[in-house]
Amino acid sequence: MRDSSRPVRRVERDPAATVDRKAWWASIPAVAAVLEHGLNVPAGVTFLVGENGSGKSTLIEGLAGAYGLNAEGGSRGARHQTRASESPLAGALRVIRGAGGGGHAYFLRAETMHGLYTYLEQNPPMRGPNLDAELHQKSHGEGFLDVLGRKFGGPGFYLMDEPEAPLSFVSTLGMLGRLDGLRAEGAQVVVATHSPLLTALPGATILELGSHGIRKATWEELDIVGNWRRFLDSPDTFLRSVLGYPQANSRD
Repeated sequence: MRDSSRPVRRVERDPAATVDRKAWWASIPAVAAVLEHGLNVPAGVTFLVGENGSGKSTLIEGLAGAYGLNAEGGSRGARHQTRASESPLAGALRVIRGAGGGGHAYFLRAETMHGLYTYLEQNPPMRGPNLDAELHQKSHGEGFLDVLGRKFGGPGFYLMDEPEAPLSFVSTLGMLGRLDGLRAEGAQVVVATHSPLLTALPGATILELGSHGIRKATWEELDIVGNWRRFLDSPDTFLRSVLGYPQANSRD
């Protein structure tokens, strides 16, 4: 995708919005950075990474809402909700669109897939068979991959929140390949993730969220990569610490 043709060029605070900077969501460093300085959204695939509480989900659901997508997943026309728990961030943002704006858009978040499946089942397409009618009969991971395969494709703006959650190692590899395919099809994709596997996608942009706010990072620099390497190298070291096992040199 040419950088000028991406659907979203930038997201920034709406000058007309009133924001309480002391509110829990607005005081998250990454969210505060977007409200203060805005965020340029690159072409291709962008990963948002960071610890729990760093603002990944808050930011991606705010971006989805500001773009006109359902906060609990789906397309622009989706209307389903379990319990409103999202922050008011979407209403405080405005999206600066690029030349590719107006195309297809979809939002998938692992934690609300059950509600999305029910909505899709109860709202079949006006023409053709309802291919989503059997999603509840499949495993979480199988259903997720089915929705991804049918709803994500071609030029457009696509968002995912922790898509690796229901997937096995092999299925996550398959998703990595799908992300590469979407990029080749001209899609702009933003993914919030904890996965060192997904973030290994060559050529992707990685934005690390934390107490510093938001900064660009390389795969090798990520804490999730270093931590997994150290764990797989020596799991006993971590297990002794977490589970209270005796040290290897204990005389007991």
